[in-house]
This record gives sequence, C-alpha cells and structure tokens, in this order.
Amino acid sequence: MAGLGRFVDILRLFDEKTSEWTIQDIAERLDVPGSTVYRTVRELVGQGFLDPSREGHYRLGAVFIEFDRRLRLSDPLIREGVPLLRDVVSAVQFPCVAVIARLYRDQVICVADDRSPATDIATSYERGRPMPLLRGATSKTILAQLPRAKLSKIIKGAEGVDRAFDDIASELAAIRKRGFTVTRGEVDPGLVGISVPVTCAQGAINASFSLIVRASDFDDSTERRLAMLLLPASSILADKLNSRWF
Repeated sequence: MAGLGRFVDILRLFDEKTSEWTIQDIAERLDVPGSTVYRTVRELVGQGFLDPSREGHYRLGAVFIEFDRRLRLSDPLIREGVPLLRDVVSAVQFPCVAVIARLYRDQVICVADDRSPATDIATSYERGRPMPLLRGATSKTILAQLPRAKLSKIIKGAEGVDRAFDDIASELAAIRKRGFTVTRGEVDPGLVGISVPVTCAQGAINASFSLIVRASDFDDSTERRLAMLLLPASSILADKLNSRWF
C-alpha cells in the first residue's frame, strides 16, 4: 500500500458485514505489516475518518456523516432531483420506489431515492449502493447515453461480462432510440424497473430517473403512464442542471 491508496484500502474494509476492525485483522486482510496499518489508522482517526470503538477496535468516523451532508447540499443532481422524486412518487398513486442514479467513473450508484408511504417493496436500490452495470433499467439507461468509445472502455473493465460488446452496444442503442427502457426481475425478482435518461454534458453528468414497481402492478397501460410521468420529470431535471453551467 502506498499514498492515498493505503487509506482507501483500509476504509473499504468497513461494511455492513464487518463494521469494526482491529489493526491486526486489517494487517492480515491486506497482507501488510501491522506497523504500517497502525500508522495509517492513527492518521485516519486523527482526521475523523475512523473512530475508536471497544478496546482495540475501530469503526467509521463521523466525518462521513459530515461529508454526506455536504454532498446532499452541494451536488446539483441530488439537490434538484429530490423534489422531483417526491412529485413523481405522489403522482404514481400505487406502491413504488423512485431512484436517481449516476455513473461515477465505471460504477452506477444510486444518489437519491424516495418511496410511497408504507410501501413494503424491497429493492436493492438505495442511496450510496453500487448497482449491477449491465442489469436493470437504471444502469442500462445510463450506459445507453455514452459514446461508444467510453462504453467500450467501461465494459472491458467490468467483471463478469459474458456477452459480446457488439451485442451489448446494440441493445443499448435500441434503448437510446426508444427514450426509456423497462426491465423485469433483472435486479430484484418480482419487480419491474422503468427508467429514463438524465443528461447534462456541461456538468459531465450521466444519470437516470427510474421507478420500481411490483410486477403484479405493471402492464402495458401502466408502462405508458409511468413513462409519461418520468419523461417530463427527467426533462425538467436536465434543464435545471444545464442552466447551472450557462
């Protein structure tokens, strides 16, 4: 480990499965000397990225809460998108989850979500979670916006891709031409996703605005109605984003 990568490697160990680590456990997992881990952890604690827990253990620090607030307040996609999420969810009038996701380098990550009151829809889409790159309407809609060269680079670097690039590019071209896409059970069984693009070239934003509903609530007429809710909402969001760079 060296430089910034050393800090990132340690921080990425902390997740919902293992929320606390000792210096010895970190050293064994990363196969680096304990003395190196000790110095790095000490620096991370000093800057608030890690916090001492029970004796000898460390957990993520409060600085992440601070930065999450800063991101919510400063990211135009989140700031402008959240009110539109609420409007769309209210207009659907049956159980749903609305999601705004964005391409960060080579990952699709949900940046904001909202859901119907008291809905019991259990979806994998939640803020901050990386999503499958080639499954689901949310990700496919984002990839469909990309130039072929950038798409090729992302696909080549992705893990577990078992399809020819030309086949993937052909599917995404059809999505781009249609203007929205629908997928059934590709991410979560029993759920349908419908998604439209949100693009802001000036802000280097490639995003999507999606609704996730139960398959039992979805038919052809529902598809048309949801598309007619999403398309103007995404257009308004794109206009708001683009106006920031003029």
